[in-house]
Amino acid sequence: MAYKIEVNADDCIGCGVCEATCPDFFKIGDDGKAEAVSATADDAGCAEEAGQVCPVQCIIVEEM
Repeated sequence: MAYKIEVNADDCIGCGVCEATCPDFFKIGDDGKAEAVSATADDAGCAEEAGQVCPVQCIIVEEM
């Protein structure tokens, strides 16, 4: 199954918990906000966990 992975940059506070939880899928960009390393993945893996621990719930992981 494939997944779409996004970060709502307008809501992101740049705390870095997503990158710490799931560095394969997320990084903090030059603007200080989280961004998805890849927009799609075959396995959501830790991306779903990062979405759950995000303090502002700005990570979206959806089945495609």
